[in-house]
Amino acid sequence: MILTPERLEQLRTFARIERTAVLELRGREGEDPLVTLASIPGVDEFVVYELRNELLESRDQLAEFAMARLAGQGTGEEAAAHRLNADRVEFELLREIAADCPELTPAVWLVADRLELVASHRSS
Repeated sequence: MILTPERLEQLRTFARIERTAVLELRGREGEDPLVTLASIPGVDEFVVYELRNELLESRDQLAEFAMARLAGQGTGEEAAAHRLNADRVEFELLREIAADCPELTPAVWLVADRLELVASHRSS
């Protein structure tokens, strides 16, 4: 993945727009702005999610990943396996993003911290 400074700035611009739209929507729904600010990703986190999706799409894995995430929302034993597998795939993609764009590393780790794989890895 080649991420030029221009492309990164373009992604950040789109992320700002998306983040602002989420803030506005939740405000119109009556959510406390402080709650909203605390719960939505930062600009660079939105960028990381977009880059993750672009990597998945370029490898023809986006639909498979989305299905694993959907299957992982269940409560059965298989759901836990799907969540773990999706987390493993996502973690490897996040590591690749951090290696290719060190400027995004703090956002990568914020995103990675939400993965079960990372949480279980830290406790061992």
